[in-house]
Amino acid sequence: LLVGRLSYTLGLQGPSIPYDTACSSSLSALHAALSALQRHETDPALVLGVNVMCDSQMSRVFAASGMTSLSGKSYTFDARADGYARGEACCCAVHELQREKASGVRCVAGGVRQDGRSASLTAPNGRAQQLLLRAVLDDAAVASAQVRLVESAANGSAMGDSIEAGAVAAALLTQPRTSQSDALVIGSVK
Repeated sequence: LLVGRLSYTLGLQGPSIPYDTACSSSLSALHAALSALQRHETDPALVLGVNVMCDSQMSRVFAASGMTSLSGKSYTFDARADGYARGEACCCAVHELQREKASGVRCVAGGVRQDGRSASLTAPNGRAQQLLLRAVLDDAAVASAQVRLVESAANGSAMGDSIEAGAVAAALLTQPRTSQSDALVIGSVK
């Protein structure tokens, strides 16, 4: 596989694993990298996400299912949300424990879980997401009010985005935030 060849070419050591989990592959890989860093299996950790659309039939299936945006734009957490816009992408992140310590920016915990049953195959399960967020807070020994940024899986659907935003609010807005510097930012870069 490509990941093994990339590790060989770059001289990387530690876990070298491909993830194919549909829209959560990069998040799953990042979670695994964080775990490997915490267990001192590697340092630094390289996380690479790639999406290539090789089959136009999938775009037609997603459009017929009402999953993709009619406007061709993703309006995540927006009243105009009508689905997501498909696209190809490649992104890479390097995480180093020493650099995190020096910068003061750190990722102390993460979590990945399957939602189980929900309203549909593509709809999130708000209760499952709340449980995941609370488990990550417990693992990190962090109070909900200390969280400043949530990178969500939201995809620009009115139903899914509202379920995900509700889960974040229920899990992380349990304590008062008294100033702008305490604000919780939620986004979806993907």
